[in-house]
Amino acid sequence: METQKEIVFIAVESEDGGYIEKTERYSIFTQGDTWEELLEMIKDAVKCHFDEGAPKYVHARFVKDVTIAV
Repeated sequence: METQKEIVFIAVESEDGGYIEKTERYSIFTQGDTWEELLEMIKDAVKCHFDEGAPKYVHARFVKDVTIAV
């Protein structure tokens, strides 16, 4: 399997508290109660998803949707 150079995760706040993170390119989903826990869970999820050829870098981006009445 070819080694991927990087994966981008998009994090959002969970309705139940904490964070949910997913990738657009792979079927990898994870969650954590804190940002620090989420980052550790991402590492674990990536290692579990790729038996071999795991990416060298993972980018975690936090997105917050806000609705503003005008």
